[in-house]
Amino acid sequence: MLADSLGGSADPTAATSLAAMRAVSLTVQGGSGAVNVLRDLSMDLYHGETVAVTGPSGSGKTTMLMVLAGLERPTSGRIVVDGQDLSTLDEDGLARFRRGRVGIVFQGFHLVPTMTALENAALPLELAGDAQAGIKAAAALDAVGLGARLRNYPAQLSGGEQQRVAIARAFTPRPRLLLADEPTGNLDAATGERVMELLFSLQREYGATLLLITHDMALARRCGRILQMHDGRLLTPQPDGAPQP
Repeated sequence: MLADSLGGSADPTAATSLAAMRAVSLTVQGGSGAVNVLRDLSMDLYHGETVAVTGPSGSGKTTMLMVLAGLERPTSGRIVVDGQDLSTLDEDGLARFRRGRVGIVFQGFHLVPTMTALENAALPLELAGDAQAGIKAAAALDAVGLGARLRNYPAQLSGGEQQRVAIARAFTPRPRLLLADEPTGNLDAATGERVMELLFSLQREYGATLLLITHDMALARRCGRILQMHDGRLLTPQPDGAPQP
């Protein structure tokens, strides 16, 4: 039980906790001295839930997502995802951890321009040595409505299609945790709505836990919980009161 292993109280919902952060802080050195990007964050994410994180630009939302994915290391605190304490892993270990457990959808798509849609969607499984990578990626692209665009390169796709490739890539390994950072930020309203319908539909189908960063409160209200960040702090209490270690 993650809440217990991290020193949290025995809350009934904590038995289904997929990910937990305890007293996580991140300080970086800026031109005028130390900058506290994250300040003593504690939170739990539960199996199959949808959580929106809102707040002004520069409040630390994306950085929180990055440390939860193991793409940034906090200065202090603990992060456990699906039973794995991220502080015990080196960079190679973190990369292996993400391939099997975490899917990430960025605002900027982050597709490899020299790879086709199929190759981009298959990339996580290819890196993991999955012999069925191409077959699974093709199925994922078909699920997002791009079964006829497998051989197209990103430059040959619209913004909405590129984001659907990114979603297919994120879901291809069937992750337990899906992290989405302003996934509609580069899309027009109508395309963004279609992309989010797809994202929520796949989240329900796969039973993944979704953490969504967004400035759109209408979109945030579609999630089961809304957390607010300001100046590197979470302002909304967690269900278990965000106990400290």
